[in-house]
Amino acid sequence: MSTLPGVCRRAAPVVEIRGLCTEFDDVVIHRDIDLDIEVGQMLGLVGGSGSGKTTLLREIVGLLAPSKGTVRLFGEAVLDADPERRRRLRRRFGMLFQQGALFSALSVHDNIAFPLRELHTLDEAMITDLVLLKLGMVELEARHARLMPAELSGGMIKRVALARALSLEPELLVLDEPTAGLDPDRSENFVKLLRMLQRELGFTVVMVTHDPETLAGLATRLAVLADQRIVACGTAAEVAAVDHPFIRNFFSSGRAAAVRQGTS
Repeated sequence: MSTLPGVCRRAAPVVEIRGLCTEFDDVVIHRDIDLDIEVGQMLGLVGGSGSGKTTLLREIVGLLAPSKGTVRLFGEAVLDADPERRRRLRRRFGMLFQQGALFSALSVHDNIAFPLRELHTLDEAMITDLVLLKLGMVELEARHARLMPAELSGGMIKRVALARALSLEPELLVLDEPTAGLDPDRSENFVKLLRMLQRELGFTVVMVTHDPETLAGLATRLAVLADQRIVACGTAAEVAAVDHPFIRNFFSSGRAAAVRQGTS
């Protein structure tokens, strides 16, 4: 697919955004954004500080309503007026927040169990089995289930938050700065874990990150948010060919050279 300014379109999208505008008071954050993310895609959303990347993530999952336009997940409106349809839709995606956002008063077990208990269909024995299964998926042990968030390292917090995000076996995983705060070795290991899980489970990913190594390790496509819109979307080679100041600066970095290779 050739790179087109302002649009990224694929068949049967998991995420479909049309004409999205975001304003806070008199400040325009997004203007007429169109973006599609297809099944199995791992899309990296990049842009300068204050460009509205995290705001767009929150609109994708319905945590924030845009001023104008539509957002659909799996063909359904994120802000559907029917509460039951919205609950069913929320079960189909998981979100990993920048700092993990674990409940500080709950143990690791109860953090991961929280969305499972919200289903009101599983007994505690089944929930415990599922919690231990998810811990194993993120390469943690059963003994870690007893720990409190304050007892966890930064890398462990990320893994527990990932286990919670995957607890309902989502079809879409939304990542906000997934490796922020991790040292290079822990960041590399976390990227490898995410890549392995995506290959095994086949979920779609949309993520915001400032880290070129994370983009190179995970993203199959890039979307660039600048000037209040998506200015380019495609492989790194396609995006790099677009003449835009942010894109030129981004790819002029030595660290960003790996991104071009990683998503080509």
